[in-house]
Amino acid sequence: MTDIIKAGILSDTHLTRPNRDFLDAARKCFADCQVIIHAGDLTDISVLDVFSDKTVYAVHGNCCGRASHTTLPRERSFQLGNFTIGLLHGYNLGRYADIIEAGLWDVFPEADCIIYGHTHDPVCKRVAGKLIINPGAFQLNSWYSAPCPYAILEAGKELKGKICEYRPTS
Repeated sequence: MTDIIKAGILSDTHLTRPNRDFLDAARKCFADCQVIIHAGDLTDISVLDVFSDKTVYAVHGNCCGRASHTTLPRERSFQLGNFTIGLLHGYNLGRYADIIEAGLWDVFPEADCIIYGHTHDPVCKRVAGKLIINPGAFQLNSWYSAPCPYAILEAGKELKGKICEYRPTS
């Protein structure tokens, strides 16, 4: 039996610091994830402190503060089980999903999965054998996303991704 690594993916949180709503949502959505992947525009790096008990991979976005820009790379790749994951926010490739997605191949030609953010629109699809994921904007009080989208990526014998929604109860 192959161990499955479960990763929670979020992007575009746009928080200057984690608030109670974010903490509650993060605990509920990512409780059983060993890995957290943040695709940028976290704004302030303290947002990642919520995930101190997990392995975290993150990049900065165009709306990040100075600490995030100097601490986090614009793009990175890493291994999740036997799979290569490419991660970037995408603002440097274009404004719209189709333009960003066209540029992903040049940035991460060997990746099995490419994760990006920036557009606030959730996407999970396979293109030419690669899994492409944009988790959408994990914002609880925003017109961008109600309900609040995020993604789950599972790496086992194969790589599986899905878009999920968090709906605050109050």
